[in-house]
Amino acid sequence: MRFLIGVLALVPLLAAAETAYITDNLKLGLHQAADTNDRAFRTLESGQAMEILSRDRNYAHVQLPDGVRGYVKAAYLVSDKPAKLIVAETQAESDRVSLELEETRRAFAGPAATIKALEQQAADLQASLDKSAATVSELREANEDFRSHQDQYRNSLPLRWVVLAIGVCLLGGFLAGLWWVDRRSRRRHGGIRVY
Repeated sequence: MRFLIGVLALVPLLAAAETAYITDNLKLGLHQAADTNDRAFRTLESGQAMEILSRDRNYAHVQLPDGVRGYVKAAYLVSDKPAKLIVAETQAESDRVSLELEETRRAFAGPAATIKALEQQAADLQASLDKSAATVSELREANEDFRSHQDQYRNSLPLRWVVLAIGVCLLGGFLAGLWWVDRRSRRRHGGIRVY
């Protein structure tokens, strides 16, 4: 018997922990009187959360989140959140996520620009490296050609040197010839120049 009385005493406490909401598209009056026959002292809109302190078939004694207590008609209370509240929460969450996404985009804009600049710089450096590699290849080919010509003409003299040597020899031979003719002419004529 005592057990049954203890269980019955706990029933109002179990009901007190239940949370309920006003159904969609409804304005409900909050009353001082338990049978709600007095004038409502506050109007509650759909989606308003409240804690049920006690409940009977027709009326519920409730407490609002700000601590205000009163009575409402129990038929308009539901345990599931109404669509209006779900939509508002979903919209608020969507706005929060959008704002967070925009902040993240702004936060990554600087590094993204840096990455893009570095990628461009890397592409420019790669192009410069490719151009330098092509130049090195051309210079190697030219060097190989030069070495083959050098081997081919290893024992020969440059044409300028040969022409210069021939010119010097001709000039020297001409001057030596003049000197020799002058000397012979003086010998024949007793030291007098005759031409």
